[in-house]
Amino acid sequence: KKTLLPLLREETSSFIFPCNPAVQRPELQHMVMELLRCIPLLLFLLFICGLDHFIFSILSIIQHHSFIKYSYQTSHHLSVNVMGASLMADLLRSTIGALNASFDTEVQTSNLICLPQPTGLTRQQYLNTCLPLGALVLLCLVQVYPFRLRRAIASFYFPKREKTRVLFLYNKLLRQRKYFLYVQRGRVARQARQPPGLGTLLLQRCRQRWPWLRRCLRQRCTLCGAPETPQHEPCPNPDCIALYCEWCW
Repeated sequence: KKTLLPLLREETSSFIFPCNPAVQRPELQHMVMELLRCIPLLLFLLFICGLDHFIFSILSIIQHHSFIKYSYQTSHHLSVNVMGASLMADLLRSTIGALNASFDTEVQTSNLICLPQPTGLTRQQYLNTCLPLGALVLLCLVQVYPFRLRRAIASFYFPKREKTRVLFLYNKLLRQRKYFLYVQRGRVARQARQPPGLGTLLLQRCRQRWPWLRRCLRQRCTLCGAPETPQHEPCPNPDCIALYCEWCW
């Protein structure tokens, strides 16, 4: 609860607020990891679609440039004429005359049956193929909201465990604040021992000589780096140019 332990600006980014519709930093890290796991599936899907299009293009080229059509025509005419009016001539006409034949042959064929008949995928088929991956990516983006209910469900069935977790978190925050204050004091002390740079001195001189430039040349908090506001407190030491926000001060 905020009345029990108000969170500092640095601590707010490490917690998840269920009523906040925005995706917060701890959730963002988990969501990015889930999206990275979808990249191999996306690359595999692109490879399969590209391979399908490549094979279709090759087969289509073979179909259009390997087509061969054959045309065969032949004529056959046989006629035997027996002259004369004798009995032998009549006999020959009746026997050899049966050999008279006449026919024309025209044959057309092609290798169309042997050629491949490729059929390319339509846009709808490509869309249906990509829909499962799109649904998976959408679930990775939306899953952060159902995950926020896990703590509420666990606290409903295990209230004593929830109380233990809250106390542990409270003590952990106190230890982190104590350690954070110790570390930041050492950092500020080391920073104060170093001589200020030329840019820092020039900026300070400009701010002292032209006060109206403070709106443009705003300083930042020495600890958290928050931009300068009227609530910022300067260091009481006149030789120190450090500035602190209200929370850090």
